[in-house]
Amino acid sequence: MLAETPAATDGLVKDTTTAAFRQDVIQESAKQPVLVDFWAPWCGPCKQLTPVIEKAVKAAGGKVKLVKMNIDEHPQIPGQLGIQSIPAVIAFTKGQPVDGFMGALPEGQVKGFIERLVGPVGPSAAEDLLAEADARVAQGDAAGAAELYAAVLAQDPENLAAVAALAKLHLELDDLEGAKRFLAMAPKGKENDPAIAGARAAIELAEQAASLGDVGELQRRIESNPLDHQARFDLALALNARGQREEAVDQLVEIVRRDRNWNEDGARKQLVQLFEAWGPTDEMTLLGRRRLSSVLFA
Repeated sequence: MLAETPAATDGLVKDTTTAAFRQDVIQESAKQPVLVDFWAPWCGPCKQLTPVIEKAVKAAGGKVKLVKMNIDEHPQIPGQLGIQSIPAVIAFTKGQPVDGFMGALPEGQVKGFIERLVGPVGPSAAEDLLAEADARVAQGDAAGAAELYAAVLAQDPENLAAVAALAKLHLELDDLEGAKRFLAMAPKGKENDPAIAGARAAIELAEQAASLGDVGELQRRIESNPLDHQARFDLALALNARGQREEAVDQLVEIVRRDRNWNEDGARKQLVQLFEAWGPTDEMTLLGRRRLSSVLFA
């Protein structure tokens, strides 16, 4: 969620005003630490920090809350606190500011900041559910996985990992339209999130594969003419759709080896889309990158 959009209304993250500051921060910090995020709509680093700090606060499971204050609309309190640069985050405990940081810190440092206030923060309930759902997918239990992903979305309707996972799960069940419906649940502005981008790439690949010819016919075309790069390209997409991912990689790498410039570098670009759909740490992505590099940098 971008900084200029309304903050989440799950009780852990909220917007505040000058009038509500005493209630939202001073009084609320008697129960648990409250982080105050001072931001403005024009602040680029604020937009970078927002999803990071919101994720970290939610992962803390209620041990800390986040209150966001737009300094353009409410300049009095940040002025009193001497806030001269944003994003600035100030932690309040028992009504008093006790710690803080400035700038768009990476996720690990934000988590470390919170842990200084409340102690070790383990994985959230949503992360536990996602891990269990992923395990069920690996075991072939699509129905059980879907129930768990749905449970995550019931807690957090904007959980991008769950949205993307459900979209991919429907793809595996040959339900292309269902996959599209789940992908459409992604919040506006999150189209480039790695999980969402990966699900979108997988859907695009499935749509491409649906329009291809018979695999046997494509193989025969290549046997009769190894330079028929279009047949080899189509075969790679068809093989990927059938779960033969390594064979798909090999066909595309072979095109790159034979003619890097074919179809405006189309084979390499298609490999990149496969890697995006599979995810950066997938074993086949890593293998594919190695094989592609061995050709590009030989």
